Amino acid sequence: MIASILYFILAALYLYELSGNAALSGSESWWLWYGLVAAVLLTGAYIWLERLMLQRLRNGLLKAREGLLEAVPMKSLHWTAVGEVTQEYNVTIEALKSMFRTVEECQGRFLSQRNNMNTLLQSLPGALLSLSDDLQVVMANKQAEELFTGRRTGLLGANLFDLLLIGEQDRELLRDAFLYKQPIRNQEINLETLAGQRYYSLNLGFYSHEDNDMGGVLILQDISEQRRLQDSLNMQDKLVAMGQLAAGVAHELNTPLGSIQGYAQLLGQSLEADSQQAGYLAFIADETRRCSRIVQDLLNFARADRCSGETCDVNQLIRDLIETFLNCRMKRYKIDVQLALTGRAVVVEGGCGQLDIVLTNLIINAIHALDNVDDPVIVVSSWLDDAYAVIGVADNGPGVPGDIRKRIFDPFFTTKDVGQGSGLGLPICHAILAKRGGNILYDETYTAGARFLIKLPAVDLRRAGLEEAPASMSEK
Repeated sequence: MIASILYFILAALYLYELSGNAALSGSESWWLWYGLVAAVLLTGAYIWLERLMLQRLRNGLLKAREGLLEAVPMKSLHWTAVGEVTQEYNVTIEALKSMFRTVEECQGRFLSQRNNMNTLLQSLPGALLSLSDDLQVVMANKQAEELFTGRRTGLLGANLFDLLLIGEQDRELLRDAFLYKQPIRNQEINLETLAGQRYYSLNLGFYSHEDNDMGGVLILQDISEQRRLQDSLNMQDKLVAMGQLAAGVAHELNTPLGSIQGYAQLLGQSLEADSQQAGYLAFIADETRRCSRIVQDLLNFARADRCSGETCDVNQLIRDLIETFLNCRMKRYKIDVQLALTGRAVVVEGGCGQLDIVLTNLIINAIHALDNVDDPVIVVSSWLDDAYAVIGVADNGPGVPGDIRKRIFDPFFTTKDVGQGSGLGLPICHAILAKRGGNILYDETYTAGARFLIKLPAVDLRRAGLEEAPASMSEK
């Protein structure tokens, strides 16, 4: 504005001088030239100040382009035309700085929430898969990566049905769920993994708001241990029922069985030893004794144990058992017996009598399983696992088929021929160990045959004052 006024004054003076309409005196001429010089100087100064402010504004714009938002210093030059623009620029810069601070705060909160959500997803006890609308994996947590770690290709982008090695019934359930977008809650499935077949609880939910979008979240939680405990509880119920049944029928059966056996022996004494009738009577007597043994096995379910305060050296029991009558049978069938016993003392509560029954039963089962097996081997091992003593009885036979593993501890279930087994051996072993706070299970991770594991609470030798316990209580 000021520069325009000065230019106007200069133009007017020049026009007045050139018009020559009026004669100027010497003093007036000098004042005119003084005014012209002053106007030129003021105009030059003003132009210089404008350029100075313009340069500062330009520097501020260059810094803003690089992300450095700073106000342009004006000092006392706010009255210039560029100064007025610079004032508006500084106001804009302050508004942008405030806006960016708000954006940074929002971004910080977003990153914090994202990290929290990621931590929660990674710390979930189950495997989580986020699925796109075409059933491809778009996100997976650490547990899912560990579960599907045996894949040749990456987990992300894989199709869900290529990942889950499940039965046709479970696949049909998943197909219907995605087709009709029906959530699944706590559906138990049997999944094939690197560790063998495991039981998982499957949960499926959909987060879609669009009719054609089937994206969802699938969670798999390993419940194999809970399933095993549930089976153990079910077995306990069966054992209790069997004990009650044994207590009720033992007296009724023992008396007639004893009579049958006695009369069969009396009749056999009155006949010739090589006669056909004598053979029939001997067979009747043998079958009667077998029935008596079954009744006695049933009574083991109902018999109450008394606390005797005894303990049992597991390693010594195993050595004695192998070196006595079982050793003769092993030599007869040419079975190689190997002992893999821990070098540390393994002592459990209770006497050795019942534990002897359990081990004898398992070894006899192993002998039967090694029929028609080349180079038969039985391995009996022991080790400490935290506060438990573990005994393993393994053979290199065909193993237990997967479809009957759930039933091997059921009373009266047997794979032997009629007359060869009562189906009470393993259930009785389970009952004996359960009374002592232990258990018996089939080791599904063992692939060289069959292996049964016995777990019993071990005696803390240091607390009992029998031996100084080492620093670690776990070995295998």
